[in-house]
Amino acid sequence: MKNIIFKIGMVVFLGIFVIGCSDLNELHNDPNRSTTTKPQLILTTLEVAAFSNNVSENSTFTNRYMVYTESSSPYQYYNWQTGSFGYYDDIKQSLKMEDEATSSSDTIYNCLSKFFKSYFIIEMTQNFGDLPYTQIGKVDEGITKPVYDTQKSIYLKVLNDLKAASDGLTTSSGSISSDNDVIYGGAKTKWRKLIDSYYLRVLMDLSKKTSDNDLQIIQRFNDIVSNPSKYPLMASNDDNGDIQYSIQAGNHYPGYYNNDLESECYMEKTFVDRLKALEDPRLFQMASRTPNAVSNGLAKTDFNAYEGILGSAPLGDVAVVASSGNASAINSRYYLNVAAEPGVLMNYSELEFILAEARERGWISSGTAENYYENGIRASMAFYNITDDATVNNYISQLSVSLTAGDPIEQILIQKHISMFFNTGWQIFFDQRRTGYPVYDVSGSGIGNNGKVPKRWMYPSSEYTYNSNNVNAALSTQFGGKDDINEVMWVLN
Repeated sequence: MKNIIFKIGMVVFLGIFVIGCSDLNELHNDPNRSTTTKPQLILTTLEVAAFSNNVSENSTFTNRYMVYTESSSPYQYYNWQTGSFGYYDDIKQSLKMEDEATSSSDTIYNCLSKFFKSYFIIEMTQNFGDLPYTQIGKVDEGITKPVYDTQKSIYLKVLNDLKAASDGLTTSSGSISSDNDVIYGGAKTKWRKLIDSYYLRVLMDLSKKTSDNDLQIIQRFNDIVSNPSKYPLMASNDDNGDIQYSIQAGNHYPGYYNNDLESECYMEKTFVDRLKALEDPRLFQMASRTPNAVSNGLAKTDFNAYEGILGSAPLGDVAVVASSGNASAINSRYYLNVAAEPGVLMNYSELEFILAEARERGWISSGTAENYYENGIRASMAFYNITDDATVNNYISQLSVSLTAGDPIEQILIQKHISMFFNTGWQIFFDQRRTGYPVYDVSGSGIGNNGKVPKRWMYPSSEYTYNSNNVNAALSTQFGGKDDINEVMWVLN
């Protein structure tokens, strides 16, 4: 693991989907602020914004990792409504870094800007569908009500920008300031690996679009995988795209001394039951023994010491189980350790699962799906400091873990789901929505939304106030005019 100590203070929010919105008109330049800065100074701000938001408490409820017992969470019960346009502020910062890099002929920051801009807009389009993009940041040109780009055009631009960013980092003779780069400490090659690996993630997002000749998904995927000297990929956990927390004030793990985590959050039953059935040692790193198990002297390594609460059960039932002493809380390290674990944007484990899925789908011919799959599991185990070879080998050798045990895509997504516990933001939700795996439980009577897992967030209410013509036009072309959480966006069709 990298040991990078932040040189700035920061505020970390546990969940990127805040009820509310950002008005696109707020992206105007502030006349009271300096209009110029050094691109490397903006880099640190962008890194914190992109990487720290991936420790998301709300996503754990949606993704059936944890349950909330204090009140009825819309994320747990699948009845959320509007989402946030907050990432547009970060896109504006990306554009600012790009402008400053161009002005100073510092092309390496221009490349990094393309990555961040791509990351933020992909997160947003996965939430909503069509979005303003190409006209963002053009207030000086008189554009205060940006039109909506189609989701397809956004993906096309992102794919081209990520490719340009990777190629640019390869040819640029410039350097990244180690003082301002809190992710890789200025290591250009590691940034190339992250960008190339993230490019494959974006392509996998488009797994339903392989017949689209404009996108050329399989060809693009092969162009990266078949040319490792030009497009290096993550090769171990040392390459992980993550942000390290520390004892320094302002740089603590987001869950540190979080009262909700300590007293109101418990492990979800279907997730715990899966880990127990697989005899998965990662459970001991994720969860705490039930109070009754502790009283009865059960060891931390005894799978019988762990139980979850059904996330779809009504709140009253959830509270009863939580108070019974038969429910496991999250492992105490998440709220007692200032550096519990890194905040992951993307890691080596995810890359290997992407490659396993691509091989299984026939996108690539190199390697085997089984090997990529096992690499992903081993990397995830190592992330949780499970490094005993016998333990890991015994786990992988189980028939229930083997890639041949059932539907290979389902097996890959189950392991991917386990590996992303309380990390990587909402990516596993996007993957589950895309593939249907793993199946999220909706059997309990607490579930809203007519028992369905939502497909998207509704546009912020401010769009109907400040950009109504364009948001309504986008709804008309996408969803027949309906702004509903169950509408199916282009990327899922």
